[in-house]
Amino acid sequence: MSSSSPILVTGASGFVAIHTIVQLLEQGYNVRGTLRTMSREAEVRETISKYVQANDRFEILPADLEQDSGWDEAMKDVEYVLHVASPFPLFEPKHEDELIIPAVQGTLRVLRAAHKANVKRVVQVSSVAAVTAGHTGENRTFTEDDWSKVEQPIGSYQKSKTLAERAAWDFINGAENTRKLEMVAINPPIILGPVPNKDFPTSAEVVRTFMLGQVPGVGRIKMDIVDVRDVASAIILAMQTPEAAGNRFLVPTGMVWIKDIADILHKEYGGKGYKIPRIVFPTFLIKLLALFDKKIALVAPSLGWDYDLSNEKAKRILKWTPRSVEESILSMAESLIEQKFV
Repeated sequence: MSSSSPILVTGASGFVAIHTIVQLLEQGYNVRGTLRTMSREAEVRETISKYVQANDRFEILPADLEQDSGWDEAMKDVEYVLHVASPFPLFEPKHEDELIIPAVQGTLRVLRAAHKANVKRVVQVSSVAAVTAGHTGENRTFTEDDWSKVEQPIGSYQKSKTLAERAAWDFINGAENTRKLEMVAINPPIILGPVPNKDFPTSAEVVRTFMLGQVPGVGRIKMDIVDVRDVASAIILAMQTPEAAGNRFLVPTGMVWIKDIADILHKEYGGKGYKIPRIVFPTFLIKLLALFDKKIALVAPSLGWDYDLSNEKAKRILKWTPRSVEESILSMAESLIEQKFV
């Protein structure tokens, strides 16, 4: 546990942020969260209180990634900033700049405010989307040395995460960083695990789709997944570990084929009235369906791509120990039932 100065967590209402705040409070830290609008304060406090009774150590201030106002106040007396806030859309926007501009400018706004306030370290939550996009078909193990290829025709989300993280490192390693502000990047894959409230995270869509039986079968698609609680622990370890400074960390629990997810859900819920699809459709049929379904279109480029992600660096430097794939999948399914999403 650190001093009494608060840890700043941006986007306090988000899926990852909620779990990060809970773990910080459990570890005895004082926490300050930011919200774009204070209308959600009561909802966020109620969610946190389900996990830990420490609202006296948790304050919330208004700060919007698209506005300068509020950030100086949010950074006051702060030593560490956990920059978690970032949109994750279900569909492609009309124009990629709808995602790219807020992602890049929001990240730089947080870094400049942190630098101005003499913050010691910022932990930037990036994504595997900044690592593997544009490499489709390269059947190999990706590491932190890999970057997504923005010159390739990749999705707007992948491009926004890549450009935002690149801009962050350019700031940290550039002349503007006169106070030697430190940064660590955490690059999670698709985040599963328990959904804490009625705020539905986009990453839960694959599990919800299966639980509702909304698709008749699955394609040959591989997914890298991680539990939200393990992302939160990696973020906190990145803050606490001195030698993490200047590094990016991939944090996958493991790789699974979508058929494996369906099998895990079927074993647990097949006998409880849930019709989990388990037929594997041929690739040509999935590509045909992608012409008519936006959700399928998002994953179609990954058909048959047999790649892996290394978590060796996170385990070695951060001493990070993730949960099992099964626990992540089943805890998300159980929470979706509890929250009446399925």
